[in-house]
Amino acid sequence: MPANKTTTIDTSVATYLAKIVDPVRRKDCRDLSTLMATATKCPPKMWGPSIVGFGSHHYKYDSGREGDTCIVGFSSRAAGISVYGLHAAPNAEQLLARLGAHRPAKGCVTIRRLSDVDLGVLEKLVAGAAARKKGHP
Repeated sequence: MPANKTTTIDTSVATYLAKIVDPVRRKDCRDLSTLMATATKCPPKMWGPSIVGFGSHHYKYDSGREGDTCIVGFSSRAAGISVYGLHAAPNAEQLLARLGAHRPAKGCVTIRRLSDVDLGVLEKLVAGAAARKKGHP
């Protein structure tokens, strides 16, 4: 089986965030990092060159593939900020319906700006996903 592409790396989160050109996006990502660190009680780490992740979760698929990934995380992408792991939160569908402007996808949700979403709902999604995944080896 091929090795997992996304693993923790030693690059500084601050360095990654500082390289975000758009000043509003850079501030949003810094604020999101603070929100996620508070909600998960985990410090941020780089997972690959472009994902800021919080905590670690071991997964194993029926196919036998297994590995580790961040519990929740985000990445600044061309289309917006991709936020990973929220679907694991209890009542995720109901909370996502109240989140505000976002684009849902299978493994993430994309938001354009933090000001487009309800930060209280986002924090509930992050904290809920973290609590659920921390309870599973």
